[in-house]
Amino acid sequence: MKLYVDKFYDFLARPLFKSSRLVLVGLCVPLALCFTQPIWRISMEAPQYRNGLYLDIYTYKIEGGNNGQHLQEINLLNHYIGMRKLDRAAMSDLDWLPFALGALLILALRVAAIGNVRSLIDLLVLSLYVSGFAFARFVFTLYKFGHELDPEAPVKTQPFTPAIFGSKQIANFMTHSFPSIGSAFLCVFVSGVVGVTLWHLIAGRRAALKEQQRPLVVVSPVAR
Repeated sequence: MKLYVDKFYDFLARPLFKSSRLVLVGLCVPLALCFTQPIWRISMEAPQYRNGLYLDIYTYKIEGGNNGQHLQEINLLNHYIGMRKLDRAAMSDLDWLPFALGALLILALRVAAIGNVRSLIDLLVLSLYVSGFAFARFVFTLYKFGHELDPEAPVKTQPFTPAIFGSKQIANFMTHSFPSIGSAFLCVFVSGVVGVTLWHLIAGRRAALKEQQRPLVVVSPVAR
């Protein structure tokens, strides 16, 4: 058993393929673009808003359509049912996200430069954790917005969970919530890291086994 454990740790210490390092560097491009594009869009339609209202959520700000006018309209409507104002301060639960993505970017470049299989697996685990935790915090934030309603609001309504992924009818509004291009960039990065890790776990392991099975050539003193 100890022999297999030692071999596994030896495998984890193997350097990455040159092609894998280049792929990791390339994956840093879509990760960096996450900062420039919205990661989520929430929109709504109603008879009095035939053209609809929408807002885009970035890693560092919230931006409404029509030069911010849509966000003001949405906050006005939310006020009537007692929902808190939608702004970056209200969604402070996501303040950690830019720093987490920046840390992933630095770690990915480090792994590409001097990393081994162990550091690649660490990058994979952290990438899955950050993306999963970010989505969980986003869901929790929307849940709080729909359940922590002001009891003194002009319009009384039952607590609700806003649309998280897909469409949902709330009163006379049809709301839509879908990931935007920033989330697609993050998905490309995470999927790429998963692919590179699987490649090393399969092809890298095969290469390690071939090296271990390679016969040892002993040169006798007479032959010298």
